[in-house]
Amino acid sequence: MNVGKRIVELREKRGISTNKLANLAGITQSYLRNIEIGKTNPTVEMLEYICEALNISIRDFFDVNESTELTTAISGLTEKQKSALLGFINSMK
Repeated sequence: MNVGKRIVELREKRGISTNKLANLAGITQSYLRNIEIGKTNPTVEMLEYICEALNISIRDFFDVNESTELTTAISGLTEKQKSALLGFINSMK
């Protein structure tokens, strides 16, 4: 698993900037950015801080399933596209 990519995925899913996540986790923005781009790996302690800031457990962090690809695709949509997709999904009920 690419830890940095997973952090980016979870951060973007929650609409949090790198700076905000770093502040919430009590770490520097440059350190978090280095993790996200794969320049460094976090210690378990640092990963715990990041997970706490994302309101997830370490287990949730490593629990990647098939919906991750869909989540990633949706996170790349504009707000208008997300609204249209939600309308479509709701029409299927």
